[in-house]
Amino acid sequence: MKFSGSNVLVTGASRGIGAQIAKTLAQMGLKVWVNYRSGEAEAKAVKADIEASGGKAEVIGFDVSDEAAFVDAIKRIVEADGELSYLVNNAGITNDKLAMRMKTEDFMSVIEANLKSTFIGCREAVKVMGKKRFGSVVNIASIVGETGNAGQTNYAASKGGTIAMTKSFAIEAAPRNIRYNTITPGFIATEMTDVLKDEVKDAFTAKIPMGRFGEPKEVAEAVAFLLSDHASYITGETLKVNGGMYM
Repeated sequence: MKFSGSNVLVTGASRGIGAQIAKTLAQMGLKVWVNYRSGEAEAKAVKADIEASGGKAEVIGFDVSDEAAFVDAIKRIVEADGELSYLVNNAGITNDKLAMRMKTEDFMSVIEANLKSTFIGCREAVKVMGKKRFGSVVNIASIVGETGNAGQTNYAASKGGTIAMTKSFAIEAAPRNIRYNTITPGFIATEMTDVLKDEVKDAFTAKIPMGRFGEPKEVAEAVAFLLSDHASYITGETLKVNGGMYM
């Protein structure tokens, strides 16, 4: 794929989908800043894998829900590279329980980690990318943000909010030639789904027209497309990567 920019920050990139996004973008020639909050060893392993394949990467640790830390991290990236061309807001958490048993702090913890952090990243991207009038941001939401899900009121709200917020950023940033898009993965084979019992996996798979869970690389390649020059006239879009589970 063709990229006019040179570097990218991927939040929550120490494992799972985020790690695969980092590796895929590095394979395509971008310098990747691998963010982690607590998994330093895993983030360094991602960096090592990228470099072993001939790519370029740096590890940058900070909590995405900490506004000052996020702002400082982007400042450090720009000081090191002279720019920030691309941003992938991938970091997030879950804290599942039925709504009637969900405390306000349970709800807000997920909003802070998922929605607030994405807002901070998107806002700072406008400031930094706007100086060169070029950039692209992809926010990783979820199929749950489109359909809702029992036991995930907080997560659904954070991801549904991400979808709507991305559209607003897309409108505001378009005159500066900065694009904002969202990807909503369905069930993807990661460490999070590996722990599910076989009967649970089978029940979910039965609802997926393509008859299988997705692979992290399938999400990563969709991210790469939306960041790339090949999507230069696409902004404010929500790309579903869910095997047809929700259309």
